[in-house]
Amino acid sequence: MTDSSALLEEALQRFAALWREAREQAVWEPDAMSLATVDAHGQPRLRTVLLKETSAHGFVFYTNYESRKGRDLSTNPRAALCFFWRALRRQVMVEGKAVRLAGEASDAYFAARARTSQLSAWASEQSQPLSSREALDTRMEALEEKYAGREVPRPPHWGGFRLVADMIEFWSPVTGRLNERERYTRDGDGRWRFDLINP
Repeated sequence: MTDSSALLEEALQRFAALWREAREQAVWEPDAMSLATVDAHGQPRLRTVLLKETSAHGFVFYTNYESRKGRDLSTNPRAALCFFWRALRRQVMVEGKAVRLAGEASDAYFAARARTSQLSAWASEQSQPLSSREALDTRMEALEEKYAGREVPRPPHWGGFRLVADMIEFWSPVTGRLNERERYTRDGDGRWRFDLINP
């Protein structure tokens, strides 16, 4: 293993330890992360999604590909994540490129979801205007009837993204706002480096 790949492994192990600690301490929504994307006109957008998996390959989340974030990532796959665990007094920022998961991986995760969540992936035209809450409830009822006694298939417009990191930064507070920032960055040749960053 090269020193460069060892740095990536170190960063991911540090992240995994914090993520595990957040869950063990019963932090509310420990999997929550802010996801920043940019649309075709350069308008940045931000929302909260849930991390489902992390590995050397990246940070995985699922969504409707026709949602605003799905369309943004199809146009410009560059994105950023921010985890803020207030109870731990820790923050982690990640930047990189989002790629779609293979259909088989999305199928496997979808099959493991609660049935209501499976049906809602069909019922919600995510990010589109909604005439009324009743209209959404009516669609849900129709889907419950349609798939009664049957498995719910994954919608073709729904699946996973994996954000492949080019930068992972760890932040922790220090008295006097001289906060500690530690950054792991991948260069254009794929090599990783580590730097302390001014607060």
